[in-house]
Amino acid sequence: MAARIEDYALIGDLQTAGLVGRDGSVDWLCLPRFDSPACFATLLGDEENGHWRIAPEGAGECARRGYLEDSLVLETVWETDDGTVKVVDFMPQRDRMPDVVRIVEGVSGSVAMLSVLRLRFDYGCVVPWVRRSGGHRVAVAGPDSVWLRSEPPVHTYGRDFSTRSEFTVSAGEKVAFVLSWHPSHEPRPERTDPYEALRSSLADWREWAARCTYRGPHRAAVLRSLITLKALTYAPTGGIVAAPTTSLPEEIGGVRNWDYRYCWLRDSALTLGALLTAGYADEARAWRDWLLRAAAGDPADLQIMYGLGGERRLPEAELAWLPGYERSAPVRIGNNAVRQLQLDVYGEVIDSLHTTRRWGLSVEPHAWNIQRCLMEFLREHWREPDQGLWEVRGPRRHFVHSKVMAWVAADRSVRALEDDPELKGDLAGWREMRDEVHREVCEEGYDPGRRTFTQSYGSRELDAATLLIPRVGFLPPDDPRVLGTVDAVRRELTHEGLVRRYSVDGRPVDGLPGGEGVFLVCSFWLADALHLTGRTDEARELFARLLSLRNDVGLLAEEYDPQARRQLGNFPQAFSHIGLVGTALALAGDGRAH
Repeated sequence: MAARIEDYALIGDLQTAGLVGRDGSVDWLCLPRFDSPACFATLLGDEENGHWRIAPEGAGECARRGYLEDSLVLETVWETDDGTVKVVDFMPQRDRMPDVVRIVEGVSGSVAMLSVLRLRFDYGCVVPWVRRSGGHRVAVAGPDSVWLRSEPPVHTYGRDFSTRSEFTVSAGEKVAFVLSWHPSHEPRPERTDPYEALRSSLADWREWAARCTYRGPHRAAVLRSLITLKALTYAPTGGIVAAPTTSLPEEIGGVRNWDYRYCWLRDSALTLGALLTAGYADEARAWRDWLLRAAAGDPADLQIMYGLGGERRLPEAELAWLPGYERSAPVRIGNNAVRQLQLDVYGEVIDSLHTTRRWGLSVEPHAWNIQRCLMEFLREHWREPDQGLWEVRGPRRHFVHSKVMAWVAADRSVRALEDDPELKGDLAGWREMRDEVHREVCEEGYDPGRRTFTQSYGSRELDAATLLIPRVGFLPPDDPRVLGTVDAVRRELTHEGLVRRYSVDGRPVDGLPGGEGVFLVCSFWLADALHLTGRTDEARELFARLLSLRNDVGLLAEEYDPQARRQLGNFPQAFSHIGLVGTALALAGDGRAH
């Protein structure tokens, strides 16, 4: 039986990440980058698609687990009839090539242990050639080479193409394994001292966590989410991936399975706000600089997402040999939504640049020129229909959220000119656009009979993204239209108190069959809206409910199934953790209004 999504914990080195189950198995790992082909793909198939399990012989799930201190170093503990043992898993921040370090330590008694390693390159379909080299094992297939260095002896088995080690640890004993990837055409990688790597990794994370300036309620949950966001950062460029996984389903057995190992522009403003408010200006600056590089060029070519280094081509393909998580097919790599027109991203990019100026980050000389070009393009095209925030794969429409974000772009640009008269721009023209967008949204996107903004012009469907209207400043929180929208979303989009993205009523309004779980960031948005509209007690109650949905190590996926009481979608999801941080800061009074 496949592990539940929430049964996994995250390890990573700020360039890639792996998922470790409660049974001690690394079931997902892409090397050397987040978007590289997986060498462990059991998550989307079975053990023959690659995994690495270290656990007591015959044992199932662990007794308990958790991260050491405020780090990404995972400690998993088993209690057996023969004694207690723990496995410490982590990926040290690399100098050049990635390592996975696993240290087994006896706590009490004497416990028989088993390590089973199945390397399967190219998303679980390529079995490498494994040979001895200096007492260790090296696995090679095409461009990939992985070295396994271990203190206990290992043996390679041809019948199932696995590398195994059977050993015993007694109280106080430690044994270590180090798995190192490098290009197969290069000389063997330098050895990593596992115990020194552990000391330095804990020190690195301890120093980073100490920079967090938030001291309000739920600080541990906020810091864990910030650590998760840091873990999803691709350090060489500053880009932040939406999630380290692909094709974890939004509905078990369904087809809504997407690749999230890329960087979405719409995450930028919320991410920047969370990082800056919590004291992480360096990370915010790196993310801002990645954003400027990605957005540079012809504004007509602005994409909704990019690769880790700003790559533009992310062709989508299906991996037919993988059955998918709990038979949820197809398994996809790449993402065709990159080709969609989503006008809201212009607002999100401009709002991000506004946020960095407001917080006093040093302004790149070319940033304003990029913003001005984006504004001029948007002024010519904001009236067009698009595919909207949720990347619907159906016909284009006039989505209310997209228009609101066009207003945000104009508003922030006008305010920039008002604050700094030396900046060049069409102040009168942008003001006129701002007023025209506002007037049209209030006339075409609002249903006076139901007292709510709708998903798109002329539709009856609702959209949780309209909860952001007061947050971005489009209307004040006490406006009757805002209050009516919040009430309508609670009435029509909630399921057991949690929020769906939009109403579907059994119809594929997004161009896809099937359904999905409640979208966790939307529930955080509802908590924010409740707080802004004066219902802070209800906001705190909802926030507490959302905190309870985290798994045992504080992680959230994209969605949640209230009936099955399990997480859904790619995991862990940056957007969900951004929502958690933002709501905690808002409830504590540490957020800054637009």
